[in-house]
Amino acid sequence: MTRRNNEERLGMPSPGAKHAAEAPPVFNSLPTPEQSPQENSLSYVSPTELVELPSQGKLYPEDHPLHGVKEIELKEMTAKEEDLLTTESLIKKGVVFDRLLKNLLVDKSIKIDELLVGDKNALLIAARISGYGNMYPTGVSCPVCGDEDKDYEFDLAACPAKGPIDLEKVEDKEIKQLVSEGQPGKYFITLPKSRVTVEVKLLTSMDEVTLSRTQEMKKKKKLAVHPLTDHLKRIIVSVNGVTDYMQIESFVETMPASDSRFFRKAFSQLTPNIELKQDFVCRECEYEQELEVPFSTRFFWPDS
Repeated sequence: MTRRNNEERLGMPSPGAKHAAEAPPVFNSLPTPEQSPQENSLSYVSPTELVELPSQGKLYPEDHPLHGVKEIELKEMTAKEEDLLTTESLIKKGVVFDRLLKNLLVDKSIKIDELLVGDKNALLIAARISGYGNMYPTGVSCPVCGDEDKDYEFDLAACPAKGPIDLEKVEDKEIKQLVSEGQPGKYFITLPKSRVTVEVKLLTSMDEVTLSRTQEMKKKKKLAVHPLTDHLKRIIVSVNGVTDYMQIESFVETMPASDSRFFRKAFSQLTPNIELKQDFVCRECEYEQELEVPFSTRFFWPDS
């Protein structure tokens, strides 16, 4: 992430231009008798930063506005965004983070729905660090002794980006043999047991929201929730060239478990993202394990 010089963006000198990243917020002073209010009104320009995209813009179609785009400019969070994060209706709809990013994006032509999930995660983490710092306290339970540490801290600045996969350099021989590239953002995976070839697409923000809403709807109607198969149905584009949704759905529900396991392993490696895993050490039993950084309500509400 790179703090952008506001002199370049605004065409006017920014406070502390030589040290833009360290410069504190600067407010104009009140006007003197010799100055008009218009010349010296109280104002503040939010600094911005360039956030690197895990996809590097390589996995968007050629006609997509983010094709080839490696960085996106993001404004720093303000009190206005804090207000937005407490909007109950947006929280209930599950779109509060999307609305936050929409506010913070400098380029308003970018559609949040079309962002790849990994790129969206990178923007959210950058926004969180700019607003509340890189240390993220949250509750963690030890998987061995069960001790709960309610204020365990993860360092978000230590979460590296995982870029697009280079299939020629993959160490896993099975993935190297059974996975091939399709159109940007799509891959072909030949399943080792059934020998069926499935075409998959990378998840977008819209896909993620749709999956979340589907599961919530099923819960409200007291229906069985199947997160794994629902996820597979969302990302599989074709099976042996067949694109009919009903046939894809039928195949997913009868997919051998060993094929499903390989599919998930391969898809995980194909997905550019932020590596949200860090070492955890239990304070009670000293058990050590790599844990996924949890996205709890304290991610953007650290004092809640």
